[in-house]
Amino acid sequence: MSFRPLLGDGRVRSQEEKSEPLQTASWASSSIVFDNRRWACREAELRWTAPHHLIVLTEEGGTSHTSIRHEAKSLYDGMDRPGALTFVPAGAERQGFYRDVDLSYSALWIDPDIRLPGCERLRDLPILVNRKDVVIATLLSSLRDEMALGHKPDTAYIEHLVALVSLRVATLNREQHPPVRHGCLSRRALGRVQAYIDAHMNADVSLSELAAVAGMAVDSFARRFKATTGLAPYAYVIEQRVRRAEILLRETGLSIGSIAFRLGFSSQSHFTTTFRRLRGMTPRA
Repeated sequence: MSFRPLLGDGRVRSQEEKSEPLQTASWASSSIVFDNRRWACREAELRWTAPHHLIVLTEEGGTSHTSIRHEAKSLYDGMDRPGALTFVPAGAERQGFYRDVDLSYSALWIDPDIRLPGCERLRDLPILVNRKDVVIATLLSSLRDEMALGHKPDTAYIEHLVALVSLRVATLNREQHPPVRHGCLSRRALGRVQAYIDAHMNADVSLSELAAVAGMAVDSFARRFKATTGLAPYAYVIEQRVRRAEILLRETGLSIGSIAFRLGFSSQSHFTTTFRRLRGMTPRA
């Protein structure tokens, strides 16, 4: 099944894609639409415009690289992670590139003509990418959980939820973010580091090794790497090992112990503890 947004028009190209709708529902004559699905692919490109405002929450999983552009301007270049929020106003064209996608997300579509408190503020907002808001995340995740139980909330409840979410989204745009203190890695340097990590997944990769691959001093590399990916180098390596473990668990018959050894964990218990900490569950072969 192809990954295409429920509303709007555009172009989607992907490789090795798997898309699975989990819960979908609409209210008020489709003025409000909720879509929760699983999406996995090797690479994908998206160019899309929709008649509704769109709010997307990454619930679980992520990407190794996400790039979002609008009108030839780069809005975000990094990774997609759980809790990341994106807002796209109605009529705005977004261009996205995604690599190593394995995530689930919840999307809330809102008709720009709907008459609910806070929704009128969405018209003048720019595209917002990779923002964080605990309230919005809690509201959308709660709706997802309710739908997963087979309960479709009534329209009054959804309208109240949409009003709250809209007010919070408007607040995100007003937030004053601290100036970026450290530059980011170039795309080429980040690519070299990612390739090195991928090729040495079972090794004890040191910070100095990664800095050498990037061609810079250790302290500068560590700051720039975190500014680029949102994770410290060590945390990034662990995340990539867990992502690889998920693939091996799903697609091979290897035992948990074999996977732990193959991916450089000191023991099966170390792997199990790390997996539980990052994914909230124990690995199952």
